[in-house]
Amino acid sequence: MARRRVGIITAGGDAPGMNAAVRAVVRTGIFHGFEMVGFKRAFGGLLDGDYINMDARSVSGIINLGGTILRTGRCPELKTEVGRKKAIKILSDLNIDSLVIIGGDGSLAAGNALHKEGIKVINLPATIDNDIYGTEECIGYDTALNTAVDAIDKIRDTAKSHDRIFVVEIMGRHHGFLTLAVGVAAGAEVIIVPEVKPNMEELCDNFRRASNSGKKSLIVAYAEGCGSSIDFAREVEEKTGLEVRVSNLGYIQRGGVPTARERILASWFGAYATKLLKEEKTGLFVGYQKGNIVATPFEEVCGKQIEFDGEMYKLIQRISI
Repeated sequence: MARRRVGIITAGGDAPGMNAAVRAVVRTGIFHGFEMVGFKRAFGGLLDGDYINMDARSVSGIINLGGTILRTGRCPELKTEVGRKKAIKILSDLNIDSLVIIGGDGSLAAGNALHKEGIKVINLPATIDNDIYGTEECIGYDTALNTAVDAIDKIRDTAKSHDRIFVVEIMGRHHGFLTLAVGVAAGAEVIIVPEVKPNMEELCDNFRRASNSGKKSLIVAYAEGCGSSIDFAREVEEKTGLEVRVSNLGYIQRGGVPTARERILASWFGAYATKLLKEEKTGLFVGYQKGNIVATPFEEVCGKQIEFDGEMYKLIQRISI
């Protein structure tokens, strides 16, 4: 009797911990008696039939690596009916009836669409933005958080030395979840996020008062999704007469060695995914809630938005005096 074949895809933006998740999926899948197949370049590789057979040794020494050994990318073609039918035919030709998809909200939407077409799908959340409904934490978030905080700790040394305001741009196209956490952890004086429109007059008055009271440096944690950080800095400089500099942390937040917490979370996610496949439970999103690994049906998470943590936002206003 032929063994069941399971495909693995890492899609969307890369995130530290993806490799740890791949490793866990492959090895626990083999433990459950599956044949494991990795598709390269995400759904683009699936549509091209670009894959590798994966055994326990193929994932040796990757738990500590950032990025993804399977590589990743975006694939607009899969959003079309023609693209999905092509993907389903390729999976059928390869005798693959199940997929574990590791990625962000776009990957979740793709997984849901393929599930509706009859493919057995489990999705794992991986994005540094930490903005997927159904989980308190995504693969990649903890590492990106620590990377950004470490960078701001270093920037503050320069800010103090030159009595400057530093605007530090942090990734997050649509949401400020990462920026908010980074700002609190790094002791930023101000956080600018898409969810809260800043009052520039009031903000600049606060900058002037802080400077007049003897505060020698100020850090602004600025979310990418709020527009140009350079334009923001220029406006602050014009309104206050203070010296302002911009540092865009950019893609360093997506790379690097995953933290211990990241590796553990990714390993649990991957192991849980293959357990669900073994139990013939699919169409599910694996997440972390209240200290537990849980599985939620796609229809309960797709299209939903996480609420912004207003209390944490207020916290920084109270402690950044």
